[in-house]
Amino acid sequence: YTSDPQKLRRKIALAEFVVTCTSHNQEYLRNIAGDCTTPIYCIYHGIDLELFKNRLLRPDRRPGEEYQLLTVARITEKKGLPTVYRALALLRDKGIGFRHTLIGDGEDREKILSLIRELDLDNHCRCLGTQTHTEVLHHFRESDLFVLGCEIAKNGDRDGIPNVLVESLAMGVPALSTRVSAIPELLIDEETGLTVPPSDPAAMAGAMERLLFDGDLRNRLQEGGRSYVRARFDSSGSTRELGQIFRRHNPLLAAGPSTSGGSLP
Repeated sequence: YTSDPQKLRRKIALAEFVVTCTSHNQEYLRNIAGDCTTPIYCIYHGIDLELFKNRLLRPDRRPGEEYQLLTVARITEKKGLPTVYRALALLRDKGIGFRHTLIGDGEDREKILSLIRELDLDNHCRCLGTQTHTEVLHHFRESDLFVLGCEIAKNGDRDGIPNVLVESLAMGVPALSTRVSAIPELLIDEETGLTVPPSDPAAMAGAMERLLFDGDLRNRLQEGGRSYVRARFDSSGSTRELGQIFRRHNPLLAAGPSTSGGSLP
């Protein structure tokens, strides 16, 4: 999305085939390709589902206990973190007790820390910087809600489907994000997650409140999200799909083992 379309068109024309990671990207590239006949495939990234199993159920909430909200993101414009924090300020103003944790780092870190101070959210929010995989899993297990405010950056940059959203659903943590790029391909509204317009703190705060207080909605999205990720975002399945595409376009790979007795990779 930050590349010159003319250069992309030339690359597509020279390629045997093109693989991209979302249907939204696939349609975008097809429009750029025009009458070029190069096949363009969509294969989702996928994750290793064995690494994102939530074996521990969060204990029942005690009266007055704060809700635990989580964001894992690079601290950069396209992640829409100002929208998240302005939504959190609205929750705070309604008297909802919460603790928000941000994991990640990036060029806008000081800007975000300044916004947290400006919104007087210091007692509700913490920024932990980069964490290990084990530490991230721990925070997933302790969280009631995962939230990400993705938007299109001024230079056109945007997310496809952030892997952290896939990981959240795999862990059984309800996820909320925005209707940007391919995110609705993962977060199907009211089925696997919730989405709101980008740069709309009021809509995001309202969706957060629903997810925290509506038990039936939470249960439906947890089950729907886990099932959808298992069916569509398992990296082993994505790898098989990619292998099939290479075999389809390469006669040597399609032929299988060589006559010399060795095998092709």
